[in-house]
Amino acid sequence: MAYNSKDAAKQCMDKSSKRCSKKGGGKRKVRRTFKILRKMWLNIGLEKIDTHEGITVKTLLDSSTTGIFMDRKMAARHGFKLQKLIRPVAVRNVNGMNNSVGAITHQVKVNMYYKGHVKRMKIEVCNLGRTEVILGMPWLQAHNPEIN
Repeated sequence: MAYNSKDAAKQCMDKSSKRCSKKGGGKRKVRRTFKILRKMWLNIGLEKIDTHEGITVKTLLDSSTTGIFMDRKMAARHGFKLQKLIRPVAVRNVNGMNNSVGAITHQVKVNMYYKGHVKRMKIEVCNLGRTEVILGMPWLQAHNPEIN
């Protein structure tokens, strides 16, 4: 649920909020009773460009991520053809520090399928741990042209 102003958010808040008994008299203490949605899981189809073999992958959609990423081990396990990047991409953690694993040096090209839509995408390959694919803002912008 999105709010256009602080006043609208206050009106939609829990009516059981306590009133202040000290200075300010009738003012309410406002507490947020909703969570901001930033991450969700989707099932997408990935098709190799060269062999047209396809797989279904449980994918993390994360609006705070600035790219589209595939786990290195997953790419190897499924036989995706890695393409070396002309320039490595530095990876920074949330705290701004360089990632200890190093720069991203490869990408894969795939056809990505989601709910009847097909899009050819370049996915950067790096170490993601348990997550196989992360879709960030470039994917959101490609599938929702209004976002800019």
